Amino acid sequence: MTTLTTRPRPTPGTAPGTAPGLTPPVGRTPSGTTIAPTRRATDRDAEILTPAALDFLALLHERFADAQAELLAARAQRVRAIADGEDPDFLPATRPVRDDPSWRVAGSAGAPGLEDRRVEITGPTDPKMTINALNSDARVWLADAEDASAPTWENVVGGQLALRDAIRGELELTTDAGKRYALRSRELTDLPTIVFRPRGWHLPEAHLRVRHTDGSITAASGALVDFGLYLFHNAAELVARGRGPYFYLPKLEGYREARLWNQVFEAAQDALGLPRGTIRATVLIETLPAAFEMEEILYELREHCAGLNAGRWDYLFSVIKCLRTRGTSYVLPDRNQVTMTAPFMQAYTELLVATCHRRGAHAIGGMSAFIPDRRRPDVTARALAKVAEDKRREAGDGFDGTWVAHPDLIATARAELDAVLGDRPHQLDRRRDDVQVGQAQLLDVASARREGATITECGLRANVSVGVRYIASWLRGTGAAALDSLMEDAATAEISRSQVWQWVATGTRTEHGEVTRERVETVLAEVLAGLERFAGDRYDDAAAVFREVALGEDFPPFLTTVAYGRYLAD
Repeated sequence: MTTLTTRPRPTPGTAPGTAPGLTPPVGRTPSGTTIAPTRRATDRDAEILTPAALDFLALLHERFADAQAELLAARAQRVRAIADGEDPDFLPATRPVRDDPSWRVAGSAGAPGLEDRRVEITGPTDPKMTINALNSDARVWLADAEDASAPTWENVVGGQLALRDAIRGELELTTDAGKRYALRSRELTDLPTIVFRPRGWHLPEAHLRVRHTDGSITAASGALVDFGLYLFHNAAELVARGRGPYFYLPKLEGYREARLWNQVFEAAQDALGLPRGTIRATVLIETLPAAFEMEEILYELREHCAGLNAGRWDYLFSVIKCLRTRGTSYVLPDRNQVTMTAPFMQAYTELLVATCHRRGAHAIGGMSAFIPDRRRPDVTARALAKVAEDKRREAGDGFDGTWVAHPDLIATARAELDAVLGDRPHQLDRRRDDVQVGQAQLLDVASARREGATITECGLRANVSVGVRYIASWLRGTGAAALDSLMEDAATAEISRSQVWQWVATGTRTEHGEVTRERVETVLAEVLAGLERFAGDRYDDAAAVFREVALGEDFPPFLTTVAYGRYLAD
């Protein structure tokens, strides 16, 4: 148990928060769309779910919920088509956008704090992580409400509270042991720039229900809830303190989804009286379809776009998901044997850098999962060496910044970026005109196996073990879990379960024989038997989720939607 020091304040123009145990006011629009919580409120809820904030969320859902649903349906249809044998490719209809050399994105111009992004630290938005990230030496903090966060209602609301108070320099935390955490400065410009990552379009927020004008009732959009609450409570304060409302956009699968985000930005800025272009967004290219539409995504968001990020682990998951039923030539080896030097992965990252620099956008590198252990010097030395190698490659390839998951990795990563950048804030002037990446290079998944990588019994066991332990951590409310000296989030759990599904579906063999459902069940039982149990460990629930998403006849698009619907949407 910890004590979070907050300073309740009324939002200008809104009524004060409701008393404990009372339902906050319902948000509504003039035409009749309403949004309301499904559970009784606490003081903490009421500080975030103010009447005006709910009105703002109702407006966003009235304007964009139908378009979001249509895009998700189109997304599912496209993934099915690829799985059935249709190769994704660069779109003929949008070739004029790609061939037009004249347009550029807004980039970091007029976006203070985004000029130099050489090292970004990532992590969830609970109070302790918020303070530690903002006290670090990183240039940017990716405040993550998505893959590194389990979307319990307490985390959703608590993360918004922590961010609101941190932006105002007022966040403090005292543990039961008496340890106090506080920001090293109340001035936002002295701290890493906050870039907030809301949930993707696919995740609902079941604790807020929307009644539409036709009388239908749906769960709210997790993406619109996260984005809307953060922007409503913090945009004006961020601008006043020398920063701005900046976002990472996850899981996009094409330019039409980017267009929807741009429309949301425009409507939100107009509703809150913010000048167009105040919002800046960096898009994670972490799906196979999006890799073929990078330029179009930049174009759709050009007034608000700061850059693209190479979300490597989700990208691997998307490759497996899209190509899972297309035979053995699309089967990847053990996860730890798929490196960023695999030709199809190198093609993806080089295309990203070239695309970004052609359009004036920052190219941000991905996450190395290795983390240090202060109690084990050997683990720390290995992590530092792996991170240095990874960041040296990214800087050499032209990336303008990169991610780390732990404060102790910042200096190592920064040294590699500094060696290339020097005093320059980025290397946008480095045009990668030498990069010639086409459809064949992006789809050359078999190249990962040609390098001698294999599928092993150890890899199967690791997938089952990581999948179950991560899902259990997620169900307990922790979305960033240190497992086996690696920082795992939802993306690596998705790789683990999707590989198992594909190996079963294709009859893949390890040195112990064919990977069958029965064999995976045996491994799962052995993994469960080897875990140290404790009250509330959630291992049995996690095993049930793993069976559904890794061994079912159907392939659920995201394990998080399955686990959320079964266990967190109370």
